[in-house]
Amino acid sequence: MIEKAIVLLSGGIDSTTAMAIAKSKGRQIYALSFRYGQRHLLELEASRKIALSLGAKIHKIIDIDLRQFGGSALTDDIMVPKHDTLEQIQEDIIPVTYVPARNTIFLSYAMAWAEVLKASSIYIGVTAVDYSGYPDCRPEFIAAFEKMANLATKTCVTKETNLKIETPLINLSKARIIKTGLALGVDYSLTLSCYDPDEKGRSCGRCDSCLHRIKGFKEAGVKDPTPYYSL
Repeated sequence: MIEKAIVLLSGGIDSTTAMAIAKSKGRQIYALSFRYGQRHLLELEASRKIALSLGAKIHKIIDIDLRQFGGSALTDDIMVPKHDTLEQIQEDIIPVTYVPARNTIFLSYAMAWAEVLKASSIYIGVTAVDYSGYPDCRPEFIAAFEKMANLATKTCVTKETNLKIETPLINLSKARIIKTGLALGVDYSLTLSCYDPDEKGRSCGRCDSCLHRIKGFKEAGVKDPTPYYSL
């Protein structure tokens, strides 16, 4: 019997690579994305193309309005910070692009769908290397959520399933993630990393996410297929 996996898909490099890894392990893919009040919906267009290219059985896009709470440059009227280099980013400060409780909320939806499907795993592309310092990307958070999920769901309590939160990228650099994806046939031209793209879909090249992406492709020795409007 083919094992089912829920994959949280944002349309960026990390979630796309996580999906490719799940597919390479023979999982039947159920992709889950969110229209959560983010600054732009171009990432959802990207996620649709990626889910199709990687053969997801179903791709759901769920509506949640996190703009009701705000508190982030992605869900509020706060400017997205821009830098010329990664060295200008203060590593000891959680950036304003952090969306309060976002991964907790997304994983909770994935947990619910996994229970209905009797899926054994949820894949999420969090990484503790080359990332922006978000607290809900840490291994400690993932371990705590997995423990909670196996206490909170009927199928886990009755031993029908044992839910695993898979984080295949957690210890990989962005360059290593890109190399892994390319080896699995990922088309990174379909992905979008930018927090603040223009109306033509071009990336800014100066937000935290863009800078990590640019560094990753450079270190991987591969041309970044994304068009940038400020470079």
